[in-house]
Amino acid sequence: MPDTPKMLVVGSVAYDSVDTPTGKNDDQLGGSATFFSVASSYFTDVAVVAVVGEDFDPGDGQMLSNRGIDTSGLVRVEGKTFRWSGSYREDLNSAITLDTQLNVFADFAPELGDDHRDVPFLFLANIDPNIQASVLSQMSTRPKMVACDTMNLWIDIARPALVSLIENVDVLLINEAESLQLTGCDSVALAATDLLAKGLRAVVIKRGEYGAVVFHKNFTFAVPAYPMVTVTDPTGAGDSFAGGFLGYLSSIDDTGDDAIRRASVVGSVMASFAVESYGLDRLRSLSTTDINARFDAFVQLTRFHPLGGGQGLPVQAQFNN
Repeated sequence: MPDTPKMLVVGSVAYDSVDTPTGKNDDQLGGSATFFSVASSYFTDVAVVAVVGEDFDPGDGQMLSNRGIDTSGLVRVEGKTFRWSGSYREDLNSAITLDTQLNVFADFAPELGDDHRDVPFLFLANIDPNIQASVLSQMSTRPKMVACDTMNLWIDIARPALVSLIENVDVLLINEAESLQLTGCDSVALAATDLLAKGLRAVVIKRGEYGAVVFHKNFTFAVPAYPMVTVTDPTGAGDSFAGGFLGYLSSIDDTGDDAIRRASVVGSVMASFAVESYGLDRLRSLSTTDINARFDAFVQLTRFHPLGGGQGLPVQAQFNN
């Protein structure tokens, strides 16, 4: 493993219990930093900064290390690991939270080591925006790309801090409802325009089973979700998208327009694997062939030939009113 990773994620490592139309599963490894780092590890050298308790299974830490993930910033402290319980019975696009136990995560105050202060790509996963800002302030040099995620809770209770953070990052990942809540706009397109005006390079609007839309300062690009016959567990899909998205950009060391478009597809590829199983069961066991085949499927899913010769669509002549 290199002394200095190319990617850093700061967020949560948790144990989740989920109830979905396909069944229930308790105490599965989850958390934003976990899903992100596993998805990203297929493309780049990633380090995770998070906190866990005494009940954290050493085998779970070993799984992360076996994937080449730098876990030197995964701190174990006295107490219990963050736990979350949720149900997707009513809507696969959003969970109903049944129980949240912050435990050791309640006092999470990350301090970056020297090896983590110079990474070129940084993902500030869904945590308090004041903590996200603290992490960004600890960077020795400004990363080539800084992306962040957020949620309705922080919009409700920490809006000023969140807006301040957004003004200092490059990419914001947010779902449709959150984008409207944050901006007060009536449409996603207006919300994205408002957010881009704050200095962002891109806003990625996550749309669950309908894919994602990237509103970039230079273009707008929509990527579908992979058509799944059965969605086993949507938990972690958004963070897996972010891991694929940023992991790919890190791997090619490019943040240009074309790279952003391809990265969006890679993000949807990784999210599609995440929902195929409970927790990380599918995401952590992919092969290069699996990933490339799914990427090719996305290419075919979105491919069509433009009209040749500059001709327009065969629209019939308009009738007089």
